[in-house]
Amino acid sequence: MRWLMTLGERTRPDVPTFAECPGPMNARAVALVDDFGQLFPILREWRRSLGSELTAYAGQVEADDIENLPPAVIEDWGPDQLRLDTMPGGYVKVSDYRDDQALTALPSGAHMLMRS
Repeated sequence: MRWLMTLGERTRPDVPTFAECPGPMNARAVALVDDFGQLFPILREWRRSLGSELTAYAGQVEADDIENLPPAVIEDWGPDQLRLDTMPGGYVKVSDYRDDQALTALPSGAHMLMRS
């Protein structure tokens, strides 16, 4: 299993925390890494080049090559993943939505802050 991360799209200026979860084939940026911790340096680079307030979605997938993702990975990709939001001070807020929890609800114990 590896970790796939796609850059979210903040398309609603009236709701600054809203971010769409584009599929791997439609996202502006995509990363595939072996370990979850490897996502943070990539997110930091995306932040430097694309803007300070970013949202990304990450999930575990069975894939060997980012250019040849299995159809199931592409079809099943959605916002029911881990959500990573960059925050002031170099922090990243990680929210876990993998248990079919509504995106509007705050899952208990599922948030953490990590400094990238």
